[in-house]
This record gives sequence, C-alpha cells and structure tokens, in this order.
Amino acid sequence: MRRLLVTLVAALVAMVVTATPALAHNVLTSSDPAKDAALETGPSKVTLTFDAPVQGGDVNQISVIGPGGTQWAEGEVQITSNVVSVAVRPLGPAGQYQIGYRILSADGHPVTGEIPFTLTKAGTGTPASASAASAADTARPAAESGGGVPVWVWILGAVVLLAIGLTLALRMGRDKA
Repeated sequence: MRRLLVTLVAALVAMVVTATPALAHNVLTSSDPAKDAALETGPSKVTLTFDAPVQGGDVNQISVIGPGGTQWAEGEVQITSNVVSVAVRPLGPAGQYQIGYRILSADGHPVTGEIPFTLTKAGTGTPASASAASAADTARPAAESGGGVPVWVWILGAVVLLAIGLTLALRMGRDKA
C-alpha cells in the first residue's frame, strides 16, 4: 500500500515539475514609449515588443488616445515577428496619453493592454479625423474573457482526479487485505 502511495505521489510531482505551458498568451516585454514615460516631444510611432511572434490579421490594433479622448495613431499596424508598431501623428496638448492595443497572440487568442505616458510640453499636432478615431477606438481594451480556460481550473481538475484515483487505490488495497 505504501509503495502505491509513493508511486502516485512521485508521478504527480513528475507531472507538475516537467509540465510546460502549452498555448500561453503573448506577453508584452517592452514598449516605446515605455509605460509611465514623461516625454517632452511625442513619438513618431509606437512600438510594442512581445515575447512570441504575433499572428497577422485585422484584429491587431493600436490606438493612442490623448486628452479629451482624441485619437493620435494613424495608418496600418505593422507586424514584424514579435514587434507591432503604428505611426503616430505629431501630438498636440500636453497631458496624459494612453496606448491601447489588441493583438492576436501566437496561441490564437486576443491579448489586450494599455500603456500610459505623459507629454510634458504641448506639441503643434492635430488629432486624427473622427472616422479614424472611431475605427481605432476598437483597440481600447474592453472587459475581455481572455478566450482560454484559466490555469486554476486545470490544477483543480488534476487535484480532483488525483483524489479520486488515490481513494480508489486505497479502497482496492483494503479489500484485498
């Protein structure tokens, strides 16, 4: 009986230790401008770097929202492996700007996020037109489900299965004795 229990525990430990995440969502590793950066002049483009290649497609979007909800990103989103970028119009008023992004992760699920930065000196630029702004607003992260099953569900399922297996093994061992 003790041998069976030790074998089951060893098998569980081996599964947990050697398991690698499959289908992990992309993670933002850096951005230009950086999160919470204070800039005197606005960037000419926004560049986001992820830990894995980003899939192509129309779902990939970047917005740059300024004071008063104005849109400053313009043009098509460019994807080069794990780097996603978009051109930015010359910025206007000083204040808080928010980069919003939605990309198609390597595992096929959308990943969203926001990166704030501050323009410390007013520029001379004008925001994008209303039609461009409404199209780019879709890059603002919304309350999203993430698309995948949370890890804790898998862990809980494994613990329940292990408990059932252990209970059955102990009962079968008792009946033979």
